[in-house]
Amino acid sequence: MFSGIVERMATVVAVREELENKHFTLRSEITPELGIDQSIAHNGVCLTVVETAGDTYTVTAMKETLLKSNLGELTVGDRVNIERSMRPDALLDGHIVQGHVDQTARCTAKEEAGGSWYFTFEYTPQGGGHTTVEKGSVAVNGVSLTVVDSKEGSFRVAIIPYTYAHTNFCDIEPGSTVNLEFDIIGKYIARMMQNYMK
Repeated sequence: MFSGIVERMATVVAVREELENKHFTLRSEITPELGIDQSIAHNGVCLTVVETAGDTYTVTAMKETLLKSNLGELTVGDRVNIERSMRPDALLDGHIVQGHVDQTARCTAKEEAGGSWYFTFEYTPQGGGHTTVEKGSVAVNGVSLTVVDSKEGSFRVAIIPYTYAHTNFCDIEPGSTVNLEFDIIGKYIARMMQNYMK
């Protein structure tokens, strides 16, 4: 489990395909602290560390993950938001994030707002709680954010300068693809309502 509070950005240094899987090797200053089998969220996707070497580590994404996230688009030089699993005794500064991306969205607007930024994202509603609510939580590329201007199939988020500088929101432009994980509580409520209406 994660909180959506990004620790660092890691840089992709190699991408290797093996059948329908992709192995990503990334460089990060926290690599010496990582262990094999450790879970790390990459742009909000929970992946397992399978190898470490110096300041780089490798994770593997399978076909299902590549289809539902933006990881399949990663190339050498891209920056990725990373977060280690939340400790049980840690403060929950963001919201409950599982690292299970629901779908992708496309950035349709980026507006400067007196030193901060507004980003607008559009996505195809798929039911099952894949929706946002005004002032609710959503994880975008693994970043825990508060929704503004929630509409059917779109929403905006406000990004403060610190978040802009320390996550890959600084690389997001109109046309960019991002990962979405909708609020787990909302997804459970949506499922219960579906079952109740049957």
